[in-house]
Formats: sequence, C-alpha cells, structure tokens
Amino acid sequence: MNIQTRVILTIASLAILLPNQVNADDLKEAKVTQVIQDVKVLPSNAAPRPASLNDNVRPGTAVQTGVQSRSELTFKDKTITRLGEKTIFSVGEGARTIDLGSGQFLLYVPKKAGGAKIKMGPVTAAITGTTILGNYDPSGLTTFIVLEGGACIYLDSVGQSIYVGPGQQVTYDPIANRLENPTDVDINQTLTSPLIKDFRELPSAPLFRTTVQNQRVVAATAADTGEIAAAVRAAGASSIATATPEQFMGALNSLFARSTSAEICAYVGAAVRARPDLATRIVAAALTASRGTRYSHTDFKDFKDFKQPVGKEIGCDEVICITQAAIAANPSAAKEIVEAAQAAVPLLAYCIGLPCPLANQFIQPRVPTTINPSNFKKPVVSPEQPTTSGEE
Repeated sequence: MNIQTRVILTIASLAILLPNQVNADDLKEAKVTQVIQDVKVLPSNAAPRPASLNDNVRPGTAVQTGVQSRSELTFKDKTITRLGEKTIFSVGEGARTIDLGSGQFLLYVPKKAGGAKIKMGPVTAAITGTTILGNYDPSGLTTFIVLEGGACIYLDSVGQSIYVGPGQQVTYDPIANRLENPTDVDINQTLTSPLIKDFRELPSAPLFRTTVQNQRVVAATAADTGEIAAAVRAAGASSIATATPEQFMGALNSLFARSTSAEICAYVGAAVRARPDLATRIVAAALTASRGTRYSHTDFKDFKDFKQPVGKEIGCDEVICITQAAIAANPSAAKEIVEAAQAAVPLLAYCIGLPCPLANQFIQPRVPTTINPSNFKKPVVSPEQPTTSGEE
C-alpha cells in the first residue's frame, strides 16, 4: 500500500480498563456502519474490495479510506470509531488500542463501557466515557480535543501528564518535546469537523451542547457578566475580581442553592477560573454548603440500614463532575482540590481521585485560559479543513 499520509488504528496492544460486564470479545470485532466515497476493506488473505455497510472487521482485516473519504465502525459495546481521509484501521488480537500514525480520528466510548489508551507518536491519551478528536500531523505536531468527558494525556519520555477537560485542547510540540498547557477551543467550531457533521448524531451529542453552554458561562464570568457576576454584585462587591472571599463565596452559595447539578458544575468551572485562589473553598461549597451533605442511597448498597437524609441527593456522578470541573480550571491545584472534596463528602471519598496519577504530573504554574470569543484558537479539526491564513 502506497499511502503518503495514513493512520493505523490497531485494536490490540495497549492496556484498557474494562468493567466486568464487558465481554472482551465485544472489542475484537466491529461493523462498518457508514461509508463515504472511497473506502476499502483489506482482508489479510484476499484482494482489497470496496467496503459495504455491515462488513465485519475482525483481526487480520483492515479498512482503508482514500482522499476526501471517511468511514465509521461500531463495536458490540457501542464504541464508535470514525476515520478521516487517508486512514488505515485494523483490528488486532487482544485489548482495544488505537495507534495513530498520522491523520485524524474520532473516538466515542460510552459511559461505563470501559476505557481506552490512544497512542499518537510519543503521546498517549487515556480516556473512559468520553468523546475525543485526535489529529497527528506527519511533522509530529499532535492535537487532542475533548468534546465531552475528560482525558489524561501523557508524554512518557519526560514524565509529563496533563488532564484535559471538556472543551479543551492540548498540543504536543515535537521541537520543544513537551505538552503545552491546555487551551480552550470553541466547541461550536469543532463540531463542523467532517467526522461529526457528515455522520449521524452521536449518543454523546447532548453532552457536546452541555460543553457549549458551560463555555458560555465561563465567557460571561470572565467578562464580569452573567449569573456569577450578578450574584457577586448582589453580595455587595463591585466585581468578581475585587470581591472579598466572603462576598464571593456567599454569592456562589446563593447560586448553588437554586441550581441544577449540571449548572453547578458549570459554575464551579467558571468560578475556579475567575478566582483560583478560592478553588478548594468553591469545591467544598458546591458539594455541601448550599444544601447540606446529602448522599444517594445508590452509593451505599452495602449499608442496608443507611437512611437517606431529607433533601436533594448527591452522588458520585455529581461529585466527580464538580471535582473534575475544578481541576480542569486549575490543574496546578489538583491535589488540594481532591483533598477538599474528600473532606467535604467523606462518605463519598471512594469515588474522588486525581484524574491523572500525581507521580507522572508535570508540575508548572498555569494561569487558566480565559474563554473569550476573540481568544479562541480555531482547532485543526481535519486535514480537509486547514486553518485559514492569518489564524494561529
């Protein structure tokens, strides 16, 4: 095969965390669920042939896309892989893995369906219950965008790891040999990628819209407008930046008391970006201050005599959402944020942890990127959609 730019996606080599209910055989076979233009199936013991819907892709069989061509493959556990142009995808023996040689892919891993590790040159990404876009340029420049969920990005050669939250992009610069700090990406722009718009809607599409809404909350907070700014002024401060800790926390508590779980996660991310000095207090307040400590009975299946307190429930999903929103906004305080969350809800401490192992964490000061439409970097979403002249 003579392909100048190609992607090799092999479902084989890297370790993957699988829940007990997921059959490993479900991850060894995929079906072709969409074909756009020039897509071929490459059996190991037969000549290439045009791909058709519902073709099985098993170990020893590959899928190849041509110029301006794309394909989608779906596994039994509903994991979806979409391939950009000039791509080769093959299923290997063993656990699920993606090895990206160059080019672009999209990967959707359903919640509670297990995780995956993705290798892009010297960069490894670990994901679970997430939708991501990856692009690996032949020059070695690598970009990785989280549309929803979160991912740990590793540069093993120097022991660097970075947590990337929803709506963020991380870039690997092969000249500097380091992962750059995560930057904010306009998800509305990213959703124009052919790997999204040319296919059926993903099951995670509602979560993309949540990411977009959260970005709007962050942008308004950065501009000293929106709900957080209004609450701060009602508390007696002239602005978010000049509010005393007591004024700022009082304003947040008033918002938390009348907000949904999804809204609270958005407010936490925006508040920690605006006032990183109060990150641990913001997390503790989001978990407990506005509504008392409330736990869901589903989090205590082993405690038969546990009686649920009266009031709004809080469970692992909400705790994780709040904690990870704060970490994505201020990753240098990840350890302190986790400790504050565990102290705030000790009965749920078992579901709170660092999203990336601290042993591999690259320690460096970081000021979170302010979300403002004029500050967005247009993401490289496809080789077919190059960045226009004058954009960085």
